[in-house]
Amino acid sequence: MFRIIAIVVVVVLAAVLIYAASRPDTFRVERSAIINAPPEKVFALINDLQGMNTWSPYETKDPAMKRAYSGAASGQGAMYAWDGNKEVGSGNIEITQSSPPSKVTMRLNMIKPFDAHNIVEFTLQPQGGATNVTWAMHGPNPYISKVIGLFCSMDRMIGKDFETGLANLKTVAEK
Repeated sequence: MFRIIAIVVVVVLAAVLIYAASRPDTFRVERSAIINAPPEKVFALINDLQGMNTWSPYETKDPAMKRAYSGAASGQGAMYAWDGNKEVGSGNIEITQSSPPSKVTMRLNMIKPFDAHNIVEFTLQPQGGATNVTWAMHGPNPYISKVIGLFCSMDRMIGKDFETGLANLKTVAEK
């Protein structure tokens, strides 16, 4: 009986690992919101990393986190580093492209809770007197992430933060 259970467990485990290997080598998480403000106003809140912290969902997860700004005051070359609790971890983000008032691209380097290097993009499109803002993140999906992704969806985890952040951005931009 024990032998049959062990064989079943090994077969199921092998099937899970083989299935994980077939998952995509990259991931993308994206959310959008309509903000009743002109693109220039919304862009300014994203293009300035200190201004971004007025609406970022990660700021409320650890108000005591250590923050450091360097490089340009805003736009390309602006950098923000943080070291916080287990919910926000530690890492840095740098604006690598700034195209007023339509797009901001950033390089995100996570150190804790795990090492990750991803691209974050904010795309702004005017819609009448409002702005359609899309917040996206994409990057490599290494094998261990593929396995974890079978049990814990990156889209659900990060997507909720993006939804909260866009709602916060909407509140700040519409004042």
